[in-house]
Amino acid sequence: MANEFRPIIGIPARPITDSSNGFQYSGIPLTYSDCVERAGGAPILIPLNLSEESLHAIYSQIDGLLLAGGADVHPKEFGEEVLPFCGEIHTDRDATELRVTRWALADGRPIFGICRGIQMLNVAAGGSLYQDIPSQLETDLSHNYRKGDPYNLRAHPVEFAPDSRVAQWFGTTTIDVNSLHHQSLKKVAPGLRVIARSPDGIVEAVESEDERFIIGVQFHPELLDDDARMAKLFEEFVQSAREYRDTKESSTHAHAVAS
Repeated sequence: MANEFRPIIGIPARPITDSSNGFQYSGIPLTYSDCVERAGGAPILIPLNLSEESLHAIYSQIDGLLLAGGADVHPKEFGEEVLPFCGEIHTDRDATELRVTRWALADGRPIFGICRGIQMLNVAAGGSLYQDIPSQLETDLSHNYRKGDPYNLRAHPVEFAPDSRVAQWFGTTTIDVNSLHHQSLKKVAPGLRVIARSPDGIVEAVESEDERFIIGVQFHPELLDDDARMAKLFEEFVQSAREYRDTKESSTHAHAVAS
C-alpha cells in the first residue's frame, strides 16, 4: 500500500465559529480523514465560501468525493419551507456540497455519503427529505443521538438487499449500526435505489442503479472502527477513486497520442 498511488479524496468542510473571538473556520472531524487515509486515500479539505472558479479548480484535482455528517440540509433545496422541527442549517455548506455533488454526479466521480451525506446526495440528485422523523413518521425506534450515549452504540439493526454491493462487502444482509440523525430520505432521487432499511422502514442506505460508485449510508461507519467490516466501505470507495483516476489518465493519454 505504501508505494501504491493514493487517490485524492475531497471532503467538503463544515463551518466552525470560535466563540472566544468570532473567527470563522472550515473543518471536519478527523475520524473521516483518518478512515480515508487508512484505506489508502489522500484526504483533502474543501473549504466553504469559495468562488465557483476556485471551487472547480480544487474539484478537478480530486478522484472521489466524501460527504460527511453534520447539520440539516435546508428544506428550500428540495422545495419545502423550514418547519419548526427542522434543526440547525448551514447554507454556505449546502451551497458548496450541492455544487460539487452535482458535478460529481455529472462526470462519474465516486461519491460516498455518510449521514447528512446520504441526505445531501439524495437532494443533489433530485430527491427530498423528512425534516424530522419523530414529527413526520410513526416509529418506535429512536434514530437521534441521545446525550451521554457512546457514538458507536448499536441502536438498531439494518437489513441490506442481498444483491447490493454493501451486503456483499459485509458478507451479511443484517448488521447492527449506530444512529445519530433526526432527518431521513423521503422521495428517493432518480438513479438511486434503496438497498437498506431499519426495522421501521427508514432508508439506511442507497447506491447507484448503474455500476458507478455512488453510495450513501445513514449510519456512521467512521465511528464503528471496532467492526472491521466498516473499513471495507472506505477501502472500496478509495479503490473506486483509484480506478477513476487510472481511467481518466488513460483517456487523457490516448487523446494526447491521437492529437
